[in-house]
Amino acid sequence: MLIIHNEELRRRIRSDARYTLREIQRIRTLLEDKGTFEFSALANGLLPAARVNKETEYTGYANVWVRDNIHVAHAHYAVGDTETAAKNVNALMTFFRKYQRRFKDAIESGVAPKDPMKRPHIRFNGQRLVENRGTWAHAQNDALGYFLWFCATLANQEIIEIHRKEMNMLALFALYFKTIRYWEDEDSGHWEETRKICASSIGVVVAALRELQQLLRKTGFECKYKNESVAPMLAQLINNGKKSLRRILPRECIQDESSKKRRYDAALLFLIYPLQVVGQPVADRILGDVTDNLQGDYGIRRYIGDSFWAPDYKKKLPPERRTSHCGYDISSRDALLPTKGGEAQWCIFDPIISVIYGTRFQKTGNEDFLDKQIHHLNRSLGQITEEFECPELYYIEDNQYVPGDVVPLLWTQANLRIALKIMEQSLQSTTSKTE
Repeated sequence: MLIIHNEELRRRIRSDARYTLREIQRIRTLLEDKGTFEFSALANGLLPAARVNKETEYTGYANVWVRDNIHVAHAHYAVGDTETAAKNVNALMTFFRKYQRRFKDAIESGVAPKDPMKRPHIRFNGQRLVENRGTWAHAQNDALGYFLWFCATLANQEIIEIHRKEMNMLALFALYFKTIRYWEDEDSGHWEETRKICASSIGVVVAALRELQQLLRKTGFECKYKNESVAPMLAQLINNGKKSLRRILPRECIQDESSKKRRYDAALLFLIYPLQVVGQPVADRILGDVTDNLQGDYGIRRYIGDSFWAPDYKKKLPPERRTSHCGYDISSRDALLPTKGGEAQWCIFDPIISVIYGTRFQKTGNEDFLDKQIHHLNRSLGQITEEFECPELYYIEDNQYVPGDVVPLLWTQANLRIALKIMEQSLQSTTSKTE
């Protein structure tokens, strides 16, 4: 069942046939004209998680999240706007260099900080480039890994310049991951919740270290902190992560505790795209797991039992508690989800699945992949609101699904923009074959 919320898009979405290239281009132009892809970057190039107003200030989404910024910056890069991507990464580099003591303290002590507040911060005030006061679940190896991965990617392609001070900072990332033993470290992961050993976090760090290794080989740069050189240790660090992934995947977490063990998690999709750290057999399992177990009519659940924006969330929680930190213990929030199946359905995943199938179609010419690419693009377009905005999620309120308060979420916009770009590429390839 294809649910479409925007009436103007309803007239343009082709659920019974394939699109022409011109039709997709017209949809993209319409969305651009309606402001769907406006990202409201700060002057320094960083991005809030969402555009907020007085009613949604309580969410805290005016802050900068490292993870979200990299996904949005990567989207700009993927559609050819490398200047925006570079400006964003350079600003993040400035922030991390400002607070590099957090990396050095862990490296010099030789142990992972038990207190997440003593770890590098992954959520901060982007306008002032300062850490926020107050407790947060900063133990997020995936967020740090995303930055290292994309920074090294842009450097490898000579889109950004890397000098000694930047290389010294990248060295701290690698040595920090070694210190905390990232392949077995419990972190709060993509969803900033209960700490556990997450395959989705390990995979991001593997991609990051792999990209850094390529950068060092390509440039011959020296990358070290004090007397410890990074290059000789990268192969072993990467191998440690790969071994852990082989043991865990296609699951997210295999720890015995019921609060940690998790069979399905949509965050694993990012190991397929954009990170490309899993082979096709594992990628197929992840795709099947997500579409068979997490996909709903309105979007895709993050995981089974996710209580964030549980049914009637706004009635059950005051604004100051709806998006507050709960990374240490989410049991009270979990009590808000009476039965599995009522989880919020997110809008960041369908565009990524569309991209995955689109890249497969372009490599193989298998039209089954093209049909799946179109199907998930249609679902993504259907999620756009009547105001042409991309929500974070849909949740149940008074027995019907409605958008959550975070509309638009910049991460959703970014993923949809890539999906449209890849759709255009797929249709260009089919057009060239018929000419």
